[in-house]
Amino acid sequence: MARVTTKYVCNSCGYTSAKPLGRCPNCQAWNSFEEEVPTVTGGKARGGGAGGYGGVTGGKLTALSTVGRREEPRTSSGIAELDRVLGGGLVAGGVTLIGGEPGIGKSTLLLQVADSVSRAGGTVLYVAGEESLEQIRLRADRLGVTADIQLTRDTRAEHIAALMNEHKPALCIVDSIQTVTVEGEGAPGGVAQVRDGTSMLTRAAKETGTATVLVGHVTKDGTVAGPKVMEHIVDTTVFLETVGAFRLLRSVKNRFGQAGELGVFEMRGEGLIAVENPSAAFLAERPVGVPGSVVAATVDGQRPMLLEVQALASKTPYPNARRVVVGLDPRRVDVVLAVLERRLDLTLGGLDIYVNLAGGLKVPDPGLDLAVALAVYSAVVGRALPPNVAVFGEVGLAGEVRSTVASQRRAEEAGRAGYKRLIVPPGLDGHAGVRSVEEAVGVVWQTAKA
Repeated sequence: MARVTTKYVCNSCGYTSAKPLGRCPNCQAWNSFEEEVPTVTGGKARGGGAGGYGGVTGGKLTALSTVGRREEPRTSSGIAELDRVLGGGLVAGGVTLIGGEPGIGKSTLLLQVADSVSRAGGTVLYVAGEESLEQIRLRADRLGVTADIQLTRDTRAEHIAALMNEHKPALCIVDSIQTVTVEGEGAPGGVAQVRDGTSMLTRAAKETGTATVLVGHVTKDGTVAGPKVMEHIVDTTVFLETVGAFRLLRSVKNRFGQAGELGVFEMRGEGLIAVENPSAAFLAERPVGVPGSVVAATVDGQRPMLLEVQALASKTPYPNARRVVVGLDPRRVDVVLAVLERRLDLTLGGLDIYVNLAGGLKVPDPGLDLAVALAVYSAVVGRALPPNVAVFGEVGLAGEVRSTVASQRRAEEAGRAGYKRLIVPPGLDGHAGVRSVEEAVGVVWQTAKA
C-alpha cells in the first residue's frame, strides 16, 4: 500500500521537519512552518520490474573529452561595477538572484539596467509583482529612464514563462520572486511556490536564452528568504548592502565567473551611481598628520582597496581597561595588542584602546594586523605616520610579519593611489619587506625623520 509522507517546511529558511514547530531551530523564526503537499511513495516505484533499476533503464553517457567548449554570450548591463560583480555582464539564459533589505535600491538598480539594455536594442520584460505600473513610471521619471520597457503585473509563473517564450526578451526582471505563483502549489510566497516558481522561470530562461534577474526578500539575518534550494537553482546570487554612505554589491555565487567580486555604488537623486575608485572614496576624509591613522591595503572578496585603520589610546577611569573594536576581528586585535606589549614593551594596561576601520566596512582580513599594530603604536606614542605610507601584513605571536593573500594586487592598488612607500612582509617583488613588528616601527619612523 502506498505510504503518504507529510513534512513541514520553514517558509523563512527552508528547514524541514516531520512535525510543525513553533520556532524554527535553524533561523529562529516564529510560526513559520507550512505543510508541504503530501507525496506518495511505494507501489510500482518500489517494485523491481524487469531490467534496470525498478524497471528504469539508464540514459546516454557522454565522455568529457567529446564535449565542446563554448563561451556563454554576455550582454553589458551598462553599469561597469555591476558587470564586474557578474563576471563581465549578463549571461544569455543565466538566472541571477539579487537580495537586499527593503529600500536599499534593488528596484532602482534594475530599472537603470533595464533602461541601458533597452537603449542598446534589447527587449526588456519587467514583471512588477509589488508595485503598480504607475509607481514604476514615477521612479522611471525620477531616474530619467526613457526607454520603452515592457511591463506586466501578471505574476503567474506559467504566464511569465509563456511571455518569455513568445517575445524572447534579452532581459527579464521579476520583482520579486516571492510574489510569483504556481497553480496548485499552496499559498503565494510559500516554500513550494517560491521553489517551483524559481524552477519554472529558470527553465524558461534556459530555453529562450533570456538573461533573468529575480529579486528576493531577505530575512532578519540578511539572507534570502525562502528555501535554500532556490539559491542552488539560480546561476548567480548577489547581495546589496549598505555601508556608511555607500551601497556594496557582493557576489556570493557565480557559475559564470569568480564569486566574491565587489561593486561599490553611491545612492544619489539620479539613482545608484558606480564608484569607480573606492580607495579614493573611502580615504577622502582621512586626516593627515594625526597619530593613530594608518592607510592599509586590504582585499574584500576579490577586490583590493585602501582603507583607513584608526586607533585611539586614552587613560582609563575604570578598574579594567576597555577594548573597543569596530569593523575588524576583535580577537585578532587582542592578539596584536598582546604582541605590542610583549615584543615592544609597550604599556597598554592602563589605557582604553579604540580601534576602528573607517568607512563602515567590516573586513575580517588578517592582512590588516600590521596596520592595527602601527596605528595603536602611533596613538600611544603620539607620533603620526608619513602621509605617503601604506601598510599590510599578518602579525604572528612571535611578533613576526607574515605574507598575505593577493600581496601583489594590494601593492599595485597602493601604487595607483600614490602611496610609494609600502611597509609589507618580505618576499614581495620590488619592495624591501619587514620581518617583525619591531622592525616595521623602526622603518616607519626612520622614514619620517628622513
